[in-house]
Amino acid sequence: MRRLALAAAAALWGLAAQAEVLVVHGLSAFGDLKYPPDFAHFEYVNPDAPKGGSMTTTSTRANQTFDTLNAYTFRGDPPAGLAAPENLVYDTLMAGAADESDAVYGLVASHAEYIPGGDWIIFEMRPEARFADGSALTAEDVVFSFEALKSEQATPGLRLALRDVTGAEALGPHRVRFTFAEEAAKRDLPMLVASLPIFSKAWFEGRAFGDPVMEQPLGSGPYEIEAVEAGRFVTYRRRDDYWARDLPVNVGRWNFDRITFEYFRDRSAAIPALQAGQLDLHESFNSREWATAYDFEAVRQGRVIREELPDESPSGTQGFWFNTRRPQLADPRVRQALGMAFDFEWSNRTLFYDLYERTTSFFQSSAMMAEGHPSPEELALLEPFRDTLPPAVFEDAYLPPVSDGSGQNRRALREASRLLSAAGWEENASGQRVNAAGERLAVEFFDDSAAFERIVNPYIQNLRAIGVDARFRLIDAAQAQQRVREFDYDVNVARFVKSSTPGVSLLNFYHSSSADQPGSFNLTGIADPAVDHLVETMIAAPDRETLHVAGRALDRVLRAKHIWAPHWFKASHTIAYWDMFDRPGIKPRYSRAILDTWWWDADRAAALGPRGN
Repeated sequence: MRRLALAAAAALWGLAAQAEVLVVHGLSAFGDLKYPPDFAHFEYVNPDAPKGGSMTTTSTRANQTFDTLNAYTFRGDPPAGLAAPENLVYDTLMAGAADESDAVYGLVASHAEYIPGGDWIIFEMRPEARFADGSALTAEDVVFSFEALKSEQATPGLRLALRDVTGAEALGPHRVRFTFAEEAAKRDLPMLVASLPIFSKAWFEGRAFGDPVMEQPLGSGPYEIEAVEAGRFVTYRRRDDYWARDLPVNVGRWNFDRITFEYFRDRSAAIPALQAGQLDLHESFNSREWATAYDFEAVRQGRVIREELPDESPSGTQGFWFNTRRPQLADPRVRQALGMAFDFEWSNRTLFYDLYERTTSFFQSSAMMAEGHPSPEELALLEPFRDTLPPAVFEDAYLPPVSDGSGQNRRALREASRLLSAAGWEENASGQRVNAAGERLAVEFFDDSAAFERIVNPYIQNLRAIGVDARFRLIDAAQAQQRVREFDYDVNVARFVKSSTPGVSLLNFYHSSSADQPGSFNLTGIADPAVDHLVETMIAAPDRETLHVAGRALDRVLRAKHIWAPHWFKASHTIAYWDMFDRPGIKPRYSRAILDTWWWDADRAAALGPRGN
């Protein structure tokens, strides 16, 4: 009877009467859910995990400061804990499973109703949902949140992702419908709207959504902010009255009474803080730090544990990103030459203790990583653009040069010099590269941490050896974030981790719609019809095989355009922590799962005794 009623409603909305409305407890890109409707908890949690204790750690985010508690505004930089991947404060209609690449299950929503490929989805919300102040969470709050996140005041990434979600409507106090553009690729849109943070409409009355405020936000999630000092730390307190703590998506999770993120202007200061007991856990992103900085007594005694957690998710895209908006970087031959001057093998041997592998793909360690010659299926997508694409797209996928690690990769530097000359940058009598107008070929690197200088400076020396006026500038964190937001750079160092099922988020990285959008992740300014078509094909892919084929084709095009000099990766999380925690026997494939599945072990903490040097 429920399905008949929904089908009748579908007919009233102008949909095919014969189309079946699905009533589902979860959503995924291709409908393949791991957990059944009656699942009790995620497989990777301990449902009997004790609550209590605390975790003090460092932020895994690139920004090493913050000046706002509004995580979704274009203005300001928020701390960790207020937005994905570690959203502690705001509930969503559905919550993700960390052992599936793209699945979400009911949280605020008990279920969803939709027609596959249709122009709408309805969420039936749980009437018991509450904000932290006890007020009811209703469909009006969901509508308000959607409209705020799609406004000009919100972060560009979400605005771009939501471009094909045309509206949200409250059908009742606990029932909300989202509608999608008729011509849109709709595969990911249901999951996207199911994962949006829900704000309190009443809390924002009299407040502008886009203001970068340091006032505690009102959420409905498992934690709320207890203490904060801008740029220094933020502490979240677990809510004993959290309305959803016993739902299947939360059982065994959110076990720490308090979670604190400490901020350091220089990441290297985190190790002394760990040694002194100021930090409980720290993840190292620096190979030298991991190899050399843990030689202290607590590690030797086994009181501080060093461990590598396997990371089976795609390895991300880290590299030197070239800003093609800059005139001197507009020619792909120039960009290829600059990329060839980076000697990864020497850096890995000399600087990284041979801990890394070279990144070669924009979809490294995934089924979308291009290899060898394009397949017939890839060619079918690429052929319509043959006249506008580099010929290299139709050859073996581009791989950066490999050196012997001696630091004397003369062959690569000779080829880089040839490419620069071909692009019109000739060496003058002083060995400087200049164009026909006499302008020097100059590129600037910048960072807000001196730790990266040891990596950039050898690269700069290679660039200078081929006549490029390359230099490094150390700037403060706020200036660095502003320059990135406004695309005010020649070369930007960044790492992005992408989903195993990439979709609408690709618009924010490679689509022409984001090329001139301040604050987007389209760091290189790429705006190409072929790239747009391949991105849109991936977003609209009806099955995983189509997604993978289009991804490999896109990978070929991006690599042939030389928009970056790729860095390196390791398929693990390198963490160190004081031995006072326990965790489930299973680590989910797509997450560290430390903050939400580990717990404080009172017996271990007592045996550990005082911490410090």
